[in-house]
Amino acid sequence: MNFRVIPKEDMGRWVAALQHHYRVVAPKPVYGQYIFADVESPNDLHLDYTQTVIPPKKYLLPQREELLRFSLDGNQTEPVFDGQPTVVLGVHTCDLHAIQLLDKVFTTGYVDQHYRKRRENTLLVSIECLKPCSEHSFCKSMGTLSATEGFDLHLTDLGDAYAVDIGSEPGRALLDEYADASWRPASEDDYKRLNAVLAEKWPRFSYRLDFDVSELPSLLRVSYNSPLWKELGQRCLGCGSCTNVCPTCYCFNVQDEVDFAQSVGKRFRIWDSCQLNEFAMVAGGHNFRATQAARQRHRFLRKGQYQTEAYGLLGCVGCGRCAQACLVHINPVDTFNALYHERTGDERQTSSVKGQTP
Repeated sequence: MNFRVIPKEDMGRWVAALQHHYRVVAPKPVYGQYIFADVESPNDLHLDYTQTVIPPKKYLLPQREELLRFSLDGNQTEPVFDGQPTVVLGVHTCDLHAIQLLDKVFTTGYVDQHYRKRRENTLLVSIECLKPCSEHSFCKSMGTLSATEGFDLHLTDLGDAYAVDIGSEPGRALLDEYADASWRPASEDDYKRLNAVLAEKWPRFSYRLDFDVSELPSLLRVSYNSPLWKELGQRCLGCGSCTNVCPTCYCFNVQDEVDFAQSVGKRFRIWDSCQLNEFAMVAGGHNFRATQAARQRHRFLRKGQYQTEAYGLLGCVGCGRCAQACLVHINPVDTFNALYHERTGDERQTSSVKGQTP
């Protein structure tokens, strides 16, 4: 490990130095919740935040992204790329794992040039989670409570200072070029403090799945015809809130907008949701996932099976945002556990997911 240490009171000067060359975004409180937003002042830093409503993926895959500009006569087509250098500060480890999945999705096979341009110009400064974000978090069960890669710098709160793990050469440059003399190599005492903080962290988190997460893909594979999907479908409102806050969802729609004179236009990519009725509507009015039960099944199989088979990474990182956002209290922990106990014959446990309407 290659750690350095910075006193907390010096973080503001470092961020101020970064702002001369980078767009710096970090969690900020808004109406009692947190969102990732531009840091206007070092005083905006809230690295001890619980969880943001929308994950930091929005800086790599914006909710509305201009892809190209064109003329309707066909004489001009110009792609649009956003390469603004950005530092995303304070990324939780679950979101870090989610970005690793997005990196694979958008750079495997057909490479998405717009995503790659943003990713190449984005540096991730993550932070160790020392307590659960919410009652819905189950990151320990999903293996995303810690991270050893995927970050440029990784912070761990030592009380009066941060231990900083350097994960890449661009991350090292953020320290060498923009930090002042207060940054120093970690001493033996610092390593002892770090080990003590990490040792105290793990008991605060509980395993919430009743089985090992490595069993999840096979569990979902044999649960395709489970009656549980119908039960969830009867409760689900089809609002799409779960996918809107998910750090690994990347479904999108493409729309064209033309000017009033009908001479030039712009093409945009916008977030979409597999939970909306019209998402699976195709020519002729056929809907290949016409029921909400089918859409719920697709959502959970995509998170726990399909992504693993395609990219070797689970599509759920245990952040719990979907459970927090769901208006009828559908949550992945209860769903996965109910499927597991359905297979093992524990009817009492299976029934625990039923009837949780408001």
